[in-house]
Amino acid sequence: MDSNLLSVLVLDANQRSALAVTRSLGKSGQYLITTADTTVQALAGASRYSQAYLQHPEPGQTPREFIAWIKNLTNHQHFDLVMPTTEVTSQLLLFYRDELPNIELPFAPYKTVMALSDKISLVELAKSLGIDVPESRMFKNAAELEGVSLSYPCVLKPALSRIYTGEDWIHTHVKVIHDASGLQAALERAPYLQMSPFMLQSFIPGHGGGVFCLYNNGKPVQFFAHERLREKPPEGGVSVLCRSVPADQKLRATAQKLLGAVNWHGVAMVEFRITPEGKAYLMEVNTRFWGSLQLAVDSGVDFPLMLAKAQLGQPVDSTESYHTDQRLRWLLGDLDSLYLYLKGRQPWNKKIMRLISFLSIRLRHQKHEVNRLDDVMPAWLEFKEYIRALVK
Repeated sequence: MDSNLLSVLVLDANQRSALAVTRSLGKSGQYLITTADTTVQALAGASRYSQAYLQHPEPGQTPREFIAWIKNLTNHQHFDLVMPTTEVTSQLLLFYRDELPNIELPFAPYKTVMALSDKISLVELAKSLGIDVPESRMFKNAAELEGVSLSYPCVLKPALSRIYTGEDWIHTHVKVIHDASGLQAALERAPYLQMSPFMLQSFIPGHGGGVFCLYNNGKPVQFFAHERLREKPPEGGVSVLCRSVPADQKLRATAQKLLGAVNWHGVAMVEFRITPEGKAYLMEVNTRFWGSLQLAVDSGVDFPLMLAKAQLGQPVDSTESYHTDQRLRWLLGDLDSLYLYLKGRQPWNKKIMRLISFLSIRLRHQKHEVNRLDDVMPAWLEFKEYIRALVK
C-alpha cells in the first residue's frame, strides 16, 4: 500500500451511502479506506475499495461501548478523517468529541448540528429568518395537550428523530393525525412523548422537494437535487428509483439563508413540502449523507470527495452544471416496492403498468446503486442477505 495516501475510516458500512463514500474516495486514488459496522460483513466492507473491515459494538444499543471502541482504535491507529453516515453515529461522535482527540470529523459543532436536527429549534430559527414553515404548536410533553383545542388533519412531530438517553437511543416517528382518537392512539404508541417535546403542525398537501448542499465553514460550495420516481413503501419512503434534476432556485436560496445563518459546515439535505400552488414550506434538515448519495456522484457531483477535500484543507472543485435526468436504481429495494404495490389495493390495470415499468430496461443514463461491474462483491453480499431474510 502507498503510505503517502490519506487514511479514512468510513463508519456505518451497511448503509448504501457508506458504499457510495467508499467507492468515491477509493476510486479517486487519494485515500486508503477502512470500513466498519456492527455485523460480521457489511456492504461497503465488501467493496474492492475497502482495504480493511472492522466490527464494532452497536452504537444504538451500547453507545458507551462504541465510543470506547473507537477511542481505543484511534489511539492506536491514525486516520486522517472519520466519516460516519448515520444520525446515530455522527451525533454520538460529536457528543463525545472531547473524549476523542484523535479524530477529524467533517461536521459543524454539536450544538449547530442539533439546532438543525431538533425540529422545534429549526422552526424557531426559520421563523426568525422569515422562512415559511407550517403552522406549529409546541408541547414539552403529552400532558400539555390536556384541554387544548386542535384542528385536524395535523402532523405529530417529535422534536428529534433519535433521542439519546445516555444509555441507548429511542427511535421516534412522525405521524399524520386525522382526529382526536387518532391522536390518542399515536400518543399511546409513543410513550417517549410523555417526557419528550414535540410539535403538532398543520398538514401541508402537495409533494416533497429538497436541496442537497455542501458547505465549507459557512460558505456554500455545491448544490444538487433529485426527483424520486419510485419509493419503498410505494406510498412514500426510501427512494428506490430517482433521477437528477436542476436545483430549484427558490429552494436553493432558502437553504442558503438557513445554512448561512448557522455558519454551516459539511453536507445537509434541506427538505420542503410544496403545495399544489407552488408554495414551499421548510420541513426538516438532515445533517448527514443521504441514501441516494450515489446518484449525485454518477451525475458529476462527487459529494464524498468534495467533503473530504474541504475538511482536509484541499482545493474543492464545484460545478454549476451537472448531468440531469441521470437515474439511479436500488434493484432489491425496487423489487420490495413492486411486491408491496402488487399486494396493495390498486386496480389491476395500474398493477400491470407498474410491473411493466419494473421490467423495462433503460440502457442509457441509468445505473444500479449497489450492482456495479467494476465492484461486484457488495451486490453479491446484499443478494445473499436478501435471500437469507426471505427464507427465515
